Amino acid sequence: MATTTAVKRMGFWARYRSMGRMARREHWWGWILSSPWWLGFLIFTLLPMLASIYFSLTRWDILTPPQWVGLQNYRNIFSKAGDPIVLHSFKITTIYALVSVPLRLVLGFSIALLMNQNIKGIFIFRTIYYLPAVLAGVAVAMLWRWVFNSEFGLINLLIWTLFKVKGPAWLVDPDWALWALIIMSMWDVGSPMLIYLAGLQGIPTDLYEAAMVDGANAWRRFWAVTIPMISPVLFFNLVMGIIDALQTFTQAFILTEGGPNNATMFAILYMYLNAFRWFKMGFASAIAWILFIYILILTLIVFRSSALWVHYEGEVKGR
Repeated sequence: MATTTAVKRMGFWARYRSMGRMARREHWWGWILSSPWWLGFLIFTLLPMLASIYFSLTRWDILTPPQWVGLQNYRNIFSKAGDPIVLHSFKITTIYALVSVPLRLVLGFSIALLMNQNIKGIFIFRTIYYLPAVLAGVAVAMLWRWVFNSEFGLINLLIWTLFKVKGPAWLVDPDWALWALIIMSMWDVGSPMLIYLAGLQGIPTDLYEAAMVDGANAWRRFWAVTIPMISPVLFFNLVMGIIDALQTFTQAFILTEGGPNNATMFAILYMYLNAFRWFKMGFASAIAWILFIYILILTLIVFRSSALWVHYEGEVKGR
């Protein structure tokens, strides 16, 4: 025990010199074999992040050298005299997440409960529900552009057939454009559904049997057994859903480009327009970091709240 503690207190090179020849060889081979990951992380993640911090403090149009402006880009985001579209884009993004994430959670879980039935040919329906999740985002957006067409779109045709009412102009009406994208977000609900299904099939059957012995009906078994045991999966899908919703880009870019009247101007889309259409790379970098902090804060809040509602098998009094 004392020897282990002394080794831990040694510096890296002291520990390295104390290794045998075989241990040194294994040490370097470990770094070499893991190099694709850590080199990729350094080159494509860490260095761009550090560069974006610097660019967020400059005025840079990509074509000329960046000019240092300090916190001016951040003041332009939050001050009344700055760019009002930035906070508006965060508002639109938040509304989209507040509506779409719960809908995806409930719909995905409901479908997973149906797909968890032990009936013949159920794997066919599981494949059908999951298939949209593997399709390319741009192709899906083009498909939904036809679905939401106000003249010959599938949704308006269905509304007219059922209710004899003319449907709204989904993508050109500011009151309906955001709702159109929320409806579209239900398209790939098969992805969380598959995770829910794995969690449901991992619940021990003896818990249901014990609940039945105690006289619990199906509804009581659902709330007392299924929900607590599936809560880690709910937690995972909630966190991933929030992160994904707050980074929505492809749908708005392909279908509306932020319109009409900025009704679908998501934060990521506005950052993209500033960076690559208007060449305000410094301002776009500042928006990116504000969005990063916003997502980080929301994720931390969800993590802190998990102690109140997430149950892990084998824990004792939340530990």
